[in-house]
Amino acid sequence: MYDVVVVGAGPAGSRYARQAASRGLDVVVFEQGEIGKPLACSGHVSTDIWEFTEDARDELFQNEISGARFHTGGPRSQDHPFYKDEVISNVIDRVGLDKHLAEVARDAGADVREEHSVVGVTEDRDSVTVEVRGDDGVETHRAKMVAGCDGPKSRVRRELDLPEPDELLHGVLGFSDEVDHGDFVDVHLTVPRFFAWRIPRGEAGVEYGLAVPPGDDARGRFEEFVDGYGVETDHRCSGLIPIGPPKRVTGRRSFLIGDAAAQTKPFTGGGIRYGMTAADHAAREIDPEDPATLGEYERAWRDDLRQEIRLGHAVRAGYSAPEPIQKAGMKAFEGEIGVHMDRPTTLFSREQLAALFSRS
Repeated sequence: MYDVVVVGAGPAGSRYARQAASRGLDVVVFEQGEIGKPLACSGHVSTDIWEFTEDARDELFQNEISGARFHTGGPRSQDHPFYKDEVISNVIDRVGLDKHLAEVARDAGADVREEHSVVGVTEDRDSVTVEVRGDDGVETHRAKMVAGCDGPKSRVRRELDLPEPDELLHGVLGFSDEVDHGDFVDVHLTVPRFFAWRIPRGEAGVEYGLAVPPGDDARGRFEEFVDGYGVETDHRCSGLIPIGPPKRVTGRRSFLIGDAAAQTKPFTGGGIRYGMTAADHAAREIDPEDPATLGEYERAWRDDLRQEIRLGHAVRAGYSAPEPIQKAGMKAFEGEIGVHMDRPTTLFSREQLAALFSRS
């Protein structure tokens, strides 16, 4: 009988496992394949990422970013730059991040197992039963609670009939080997209800990507996008991006974290920091002996992230505005900014207001 079975060893799952094990809980983590693979997420993150790692900057760092060029057209269209006179974000080895966080969880005492696919989850009044397929066939494990950290198509969420995210976008990533140490990303508002991007990764090459609503031709749009840059991508991957957390991410003895709970930024789809922030709340608030504490987790993570997610939806709405309105808005606000890339509420910060007034 474990205290918690964690399904999924991405950033949210490994972060929760590390924090829970550090508090003395008996935790086992099951990852269906090799940790970090297949890659299905961008490596462009805020500098806050280093608060969640153990001296791993030298190992994971690829490039520094200080601004973004926004376009309403393709690669040769007019751009509107937004920047800081300091580093805004970093580009990192995304696979390496997952492996590092899983190793930190192991060091804290969590039992992290790769190549173990969860095939069934059942909630009882006093425990949960998790069926897992590994090298030796199907195993049955019991725990006081189960944490679903298994991504947008969460098996835990489906098995326990927990509510679905509001929306699942289809994202495509591709990578070229062109060396680029530039400190600006390019954002193109050329796809329906979202955007396309180009991210320089230093010696590691360049990342290209986009995301579209269900039913749209993601791959066709991606081909058109990279053709506009005149490049070929030698490695591609795709995945779903959950947007909009459901009203409930907990069951009787279960809880969701990260992409499984759609704890993501609506305006970029990124969820690494939000997911690990929620994981910290889960570790602090949830007592596996007391299912009533699941409500404390629901309140804690929503109190922390609700306003950021709400404002993120408002920012994303601008992607679908008519092009003249987009251009007018970007022209009015382009230049130096004081906004944190993970926190839309900083649109109303003193730093942002100072940046705006400095241009008048």
